[in-house]
Amino acid sequence: MPGSLHFDTPTALEYFTSLVADDASFSVLEAAVAIAQDEYPSLDTQSVLSDIDALADRLKRRIPSDAAPIQKVRLLNQYFFHELGFGGNVNNYYDPCNSFIHEVLLRRRGIPITLATIFVELATQIGLDASGISFPGHFLVKVTLAQGAQIGDVVIDPFTGQSLSGDDLESRLTPYRQSQALLADADAPLSHFLRPASARETLARMLRNLKEIHRAVEDLSRLLPVLDRLVVLLPQAIEERRDRALACVELGRPEQAIADLEAYLKHRPDAEDRFFLVEQLAHLRRDLPPRLH
Repeated sequence: MPGSLHFDTPTALEYFTSLVADDASFSVLEAAVAIAQDEYPSLDTQSVLSDIDALADRLKRRIPSDAAPIQKVRLLNQYFFHELGFGGNVNNYYDPCNSFIHEVLLRRRGIPITLATIFVELATQIGLDASGISFPGHFLVKVTLAQGAQIGDVVIDPFTGQSLSGDDLESRLTPYRQSQALLADADAPLSHFLRPASARETLARMLRNLKEIHRAVEDLSRLLPVLDRLVVLLPQAIEERRDRALACVELGRPEQAIADLEAYLKHRPDAEDRFFLVEQLAHLRRDLPPRLH
């Protein structure tokens, strides 16, 4: 039809970019669902969000209007871990599907961070003050309970459903404190490690999980889209551009590799890997076909 308007459908990366552009309106759940669109291009993120809303609606109808926060936590735990059967994928922990929210919903199995993301959404929809906790080695959930003048926290392992005491948490921190003895936060109090993770921190940890999974098996075709998302999500994390450059070298994408290496070396002139990367950059420039004028 002459004169009709035409709108191009955004790519998966463009859609993700729009979701994470503004911290003030950043939906961690929608962005987390969208991560899977590299592997599942036809995935309807809004349908996945509706499925989670439906789970929340079922739970809402069971909660008395005068239920105290601790009662809501107990009902949510029963519903999430026992009735719905969510739990950790102990048999195939490094399956990439554990990082895809829609697959976790379907199979009821995941890793701590994806389970926590769904749990926090359900908790929020029933009026609880819940957040993800980027605890060393294992993502956790914290629910803050206001009991009159008293405020307490319930910390839950989303992999098992276990409520963790202060002693449990300190025990889990011990290996981290020992391995990071020279770092500034190694001796920080427990409360330092129980701060709510921001939406951007949560997404970064999800993507870096996938990054390590794909890098471990040298699946560069799947690694590169994850690196693209990390570069968009964390524009100040210049190391992600270095890692993308090295993947592009292996995949035969010299122009992108050159741009990323130049950016990395500009921001990290004293990097330990500088000499290796300068040499890589020289090879790429030498082998790049001349442009026509």
